[in-house]
Amino acid sequence: MVTVAAVLACLVLGALAVFQVLLALGAPLGRFAWGGQHRVLPSSLRAGSVVSVVIYAVLATVVLARADLVPLAVPAGVVRTATWVVVVYLLLGAGLNLASRSRPERAVMSPVTAVLCALYAVVALS
Repeated sequence: MVTVAAVLACLVLGALAVFQVLLALGAPLGRFAWGGQHRVLPSSLRAGSVVSVVIYAVLATVVLARADLVPLAVPAGVVRTATWVVVVYLLLGAGLNLASRSRPERAVMSPVTAVLCALYAVVALS
């Protein structure tokens, strides 16, 4: 179950990374992200999308390490704590997405973030 949750989390993160790359390249998908105020993101938010991709890579590494699917040169306690930090981060993210003024962002990103949070919680509890 832990392996399945970790792999699913990485698949969702991968899909989100593709989405953020599309936003960074100027795709008219801005109503689903960053508060939904821009159809095409301005350059500052495009840069934020690039940073998001890097963050997703770190989050994927954490969940894979916690599920013992990749070795990480840090103590197990650090990985365990980092996984719980990500759970809280995703829980806050789901709340922020629910509070968005953008209906598309609320409808799409809130459930995606909630699913990610649940998958990370499964791995964190292992």
